[in-house]
Amino acid sequence: MKKINEELLNLSTRKLLKNVGINSQRIIETKIREAVEAGKIDTSRSVIVSLQLSIQELNINEEIEGKVEVEF
Repeated sequence: MKKINEELLNLSTRKLLKNVGINSQRIIETKIREAVEAGKIDTSRSVIVSLQLSIQELNINEEIEGKVEVEF
């Protein structure tokens, strides 16, 4: 059986998640600002978020839910 390079696995996973985090944050914040400016969000103090994690090779298809707080 082959042994996994745990350090490389950990570092490459962290690098991917950092990229996902930075880009997702930018997209979410931009869209929330646009919605506030357009008057589409007026009384809500949180936005429900659902993210899909899909890795075809590993047969992973998971939904991750949360919310982003918005203060007016």
